[in-house]
Amino acid sequence: MFDGNWRTAVDRALIPIGVSLRRTGISADAVTITGIAMAGAAAYFIGQGWFRWGVLFLALTGVPDALDGAVAKASGTVSDRGAFFDSVSDRLTDAILFGGVAWYLASNEPGRIMMLPVAIMAAAMMVSYQRAKAESLGFDAKGGIMERAERFIVLGIGLLFNEVLIPILWVMFALTAFTALQRFAKVWRQASVQPPAVDSPDGIARRRRARSERRPNKSSIKRGRR
Repeated sequence: MFDGNWRTAVDRALIPIGVSLRRTGISADAVTITGIAMAGAAAYFIGQGWFRWGVLFLALTGVPDALDGAVAKASGTVSDRGAFFDSVSDRLTDAILFGGVAWYLASNEPGRIMMLPVAIMAAAMMVSYQRAKAESLGFDAKGGIMERAERFIVLGIGLLFNEVLIPILWVMFALTAFTALQRFAKVWRQASVQPPAVDSPDGIARRRRARSERRPNKSSIKRGRR
């Protein structure tokens, strides 16, 4: 939802910041690695139950995640290697953050409620995988009510108002699972109309068009950087 409505405007606003960071000699890879480190710190504080610190480092995790693509674009180092590293780092930081939540619940809540953030992570992986696979086949799988940015925001709310953390996690799981269903249905409809053969000229053209469309947006800055 955020990607569809705000991503282009945010990416445009981040370009001057990316230029400034590049002048200091910071590389896009270094920015990405900083985001992973921030996620590790956030997970530690969440696991300890220090939620205010957890929220702070959760926010700091999002900053490099938004800026690494801007730095790559400013330095002219956009590449498939960077897009791959960016995508892998996104999945890694998600796993680290929800691992911190599971750690906290395992230490402080009875029963098997610690599996709830694990279930959220599984649903989130399905959301991400469907987009990656669909785009490799030349289909569009963007959109949904609970994408990565929304998960960050909702998790931050749950940590700030930790008395209702578990109900908020249930809502996040339901909306993330619904997003996975939304994307599945979207791609299913496209594939049912004109399923592209993977090795056919039409399928190859679709994949090339999908890759070229991804490079200008974060679609631009992030997904095709370095």
